[in-house]
Amino acid sequence: MTTPPQPTVLKIMVIDDSSTIRRSAEIFLSQAGYQVVLAEDGFDALAKINDHHPALVFCDILMPRLDGYQTCALIKKSARFHATPVVMLSSKDGLFDRARGAMVGSSAYLTKPFSKDSLLSAVREHTAGALSQP
Repeated sequence: MTTPPQPTVLKIMVIDDSSTIRRSAEIFLSQAGYQVVLAEDGFDALAKINDHHPALVFCDILMPRLDGYQTCALIKKSARFHATPVVMLSSKDGLFDRARGAMVGSSAYLTKPFSKDSLLSAVREHTAGALSQP
């Protein structure tokens, strides 16, 4: 007797220099059945993205060393990840920040602090065609 193949769980990457934000996102996403990859900043994310191939990336804007706009632009310039949705995270909710995020290729913008519902809603919206979702 053969068992049917298990659906592949979506991987979500969360890039934020705040351990509180990373932990909150990890808890919300893990409880919903997603696999979570955490990165402390843009350089950390770029080092991990090739190994993990996330279906979606949440990226903080204000980070040391490599900010969210630069990180998003580098992800989007990659032939391998140009189609991967990137949702910008910021405590600022200004039109300029949203426009700048769109210019570097982000799919959406989520204001911090985010709720579990808003985070999971963003995941569902931007991974609709991906493998399987809880």
